Amino acid sequence: MRPVVFLDVDGPLIPFGAQSYGLPASARIRAAARGNPLLARLDPRLGGWLTALPGDLVWATTWGADANDVIAPLLDLPELPVVDWPDEDVAGPVHWKTRGLVAWAAERPFVWIDDEITAADREWVAAHHPGAALLHAVERERGLTRGDIDTIAAWLTRPSP
Repeated sequence: MRPVVFLDVDGPLIPFGAQSYGLPASARIRAAARGNPLLARLDPRLGGWLTALPGDLVWATTWGADANDVIAPLLDLPELPVVDWPDEDVAGPVHWKTRGLVAWAAERPFVWIDDEITAADREWVAAHHPGAALLHAVERERGLTRGDIDTIAAWLTRPSP
């Protein structure tokens, strides 16, 4: 059973502090056509890095299905499944995505790539998810880096306990 790799967009893929990565001209044109100047912050290398990971990529973002329409083509990613978020308010220190991701993963191992992961999320997942999980917090100003990808790949390819 392949692990799930949950992807957030804002912060990890579109860093808050990055300048334009110089997307190829065709991607810049598509980004401009989408009317979102922040799309120029996408690192065009991310698509290849992510698809090389030995897991099933899934959008875990408030972008929802728009991630397939906007982000995926700019990174040359295929259409990915999308986590549908419940309409319930979740109070407390646990991130509002955490319970939904554990439910979506069921018993499969998973990696969650996000910029808002806290110790409370790690504790909750450890207590409520029967499989292995890596909650990988990305520095939102910098975004997902090659070093992050290497850490995630090492976790995904480690021997199972």
